[in-house]
Amino acid sequence: MASTQQQQQLSAIKGAKVLMVGAGGIGCELLKTLALSGFQDIHIIDMDTIEVSNLNRQFLFRQSHVGQSKAKVARDAVLRFRPQISITPYHANVKDSSFNVDFFKQFNVVLNGLDNLDARRHVNRLCLAADVPLVESGTTGFLGQVTVHIKGKTECYECQPKPAPKTYPVCTITSTPSKFVHCIVWAKDLLFAKLFGDKNQDNDLNVRSNDTATSSDHSEDIFELRKDEDFQQYANRIYDHVFGHNIQTALSNEETWKNRNKPRPIYVKDVLPDEPVQQNGSADQMLVKDSLSSLSAMSYLGLKNPQDIWSLKENSRVFFAALKLFFTKRQKEIGNLTFDKDDHLAVEFVTAAANIRAASFNIPLHSLFEAKGIAGNIVHAVATTNAIIAGLIVIEAIKVLQNEAKNCRMTYCLQHPSRKMLLMPVEPFEPNKSCYVCSETPLLLEVNTHRAKLRDLVEKIVISKLGMSLPLITHGSSLLYEVGDDLEEDMVANYAANLEKVLSELPYAITGGTNISVEDLQQELVCNINIKHREEFDEEKEPDGMVLHGWTPAPASENNKDATDNNGASTSSTSKSAPAVMEDDDELSIMEVGVETVSAVGKKRKLSDVPHPETLVEDKRAKKIPEQPENNGDVVVMLDDGNDAA
Repeated sequence: MASTQQQQQLSAIKGAKVLMVGAGGIGCELLKTLALSGFQDIHIIDMDTIEVSNLNRQFLFRQSHVGQSKAKVARDAVLRFRPQISITPYHANVKDSSFNVDFFKQFNVVLNGLDNLDARRHVNRLCLAADVPLVESGTTGFLGQVTVHIKGKTECYECQPKPAPKTYPVCTITSTPSKFVHCIVWAKDLLFAKLFGDKNQDNDLNVRSNDTATSSDHSEDIFELRKDEDFQQYANRIYDHVFGHNIQTALSNEETWKNRNKPRPIYVKDVLPDEPVQQNGSADQMLVKDSLSSLSAMSYLGLKNPQDIWSLKENSRVFFAALKLFFTKRQKEIGNLTFDKDDHLAVEFVTAAANIRAASFNIPLHSLFEAKGIAGNIVHAVATTNAIIAGLIVIEAIKVLQNEAKNCRMTYCLQHPSRKMLLMPVEPFEPNKSCYVCSETPLLLEVNTHRAKLRDLVEKIVISKLGMSLPLITHGSSLLYEVGDDLEEDMVANYAANLEKVLSELPYAITGGTNISVEDLQQELVCNINIKHREEFDEEKEPDGMVLHGWTPAPASENNKDATDNNGASTSSTSKSAPAVMEDDDELSIMEVGVETVSAVGKKRKLSDVPHPETLVEDKRAKKIPEQPENNGDVVVMLDDGNDAA
């Protein structure tokens, strides 16, 4: 009997055509495990190239592979020990139009090892449209999970809400920081962007004060190098402005500090009184022998351990050294730079700037290692967790291929044993009847139809919240908006004009009581949205100026530590001032969660009897199951106080 079962299993494995999406930390382990388990036809999609930071856990890659396609190198590495199997790599974005529903229909199962929420939702929708089972996964440090999604039998990936990113108003970041993460956001998304990014980008580095006009005038050309000053004078002026003048201006508003500790302005003369920072002059000798990729303020200053917490004086030295390296050796990049956690010089600059600001506001300083983790939303991965999760993915995939959906399990990998178990299996949940993706339940949008433009609807709702890539919006039989490469020029111009029109002034007006249909042709997803007119919105709580019901992300926890992400999902929510971070690979993680057991091991439970993790959080008397680590819990997004323009 056992032999027959084994033969059936082997036959299912050998005859399967499998699609892997993602060739990173989980992907490397998964491809190896699939090959060793007997799978003969494997396809891999990954748009990333190999970076040095990948090498400590993505074992299929070597130093010589840096800069090459992950999918192609992974294929070559596995074929060395399994040359008889077929592995087809695609160095591309899974959202490319070539990976459509017909492409997905050729596979027996899809296995996800992705790193962001947007791509996960896209794959989920394509699998639903193609009626192909999906096995999802994610890891965060010692935590991980594998979930199975089968159309009509289990919930889809979007049946349950994903935690929203933690948000901070601009006024908190610029005027009243109380946590180190506030200082990081300020240094990364304001100061770094202002000095090295797009000069035309709206960016307010001045505190909110009663004399806002004066502040604006003063900062108009403060970041431009003047003709009559050398670099050191310029660097000192920047330092004194952002760490001294801005703080002094903030202190002038007495009301702000009635119930807060007052910050202290910091000026160059106070921190480096005996050093006019000419110490950096000899940096040129270092620059001659160092390549651009290895430029380091730490190396020049003799700071070796990234886990040391620098003093205010050391942070100031790093600030000046990093600034000079950017302006002397990377000047061609200035104006086009964005913060990258793998750009060591950028991390040094952000760490130093954040620490100087933290010192001003009496916030504990952090090491470069810690600051990089917060700035890049990093919780370092554990390779063993990736290996365990990859094994569990294959186990569930084999069940799916043998049509044993009733035996499939959502399995959670725990950090600490619970009832002597580190792996917690739970029966999958039934589809959520209120899910707008797999159950086609209408959504409700509250919006001021006399103020909001079609562009607001497209960017803030259709793309940001509903995750559509190629949206088509109709009102009855009338087409209001469409995206595509095959559109006539006059149609493109017409749709572009519609974007700038207020909803109630469109050719086919959208007003209260209107029902519109939003469709994504690539995902083959259709959403019906009922419109409810609403005059006013709370600028702080409802910064989009519109509220979508039926799509409700879980609230971000206020008790979590600084910003983190995960091996698989970051938020797709965005803001004008500080877009949400979508990082790559499984060194990204989320907060650790407490875990209790669901039921006695082996006890059978119906799908309808098992509460979902989100409901268990609210019921303190209920026994908890592990929360899914794939869900990003504390990514930082900075809100623009309700002034977000389309």
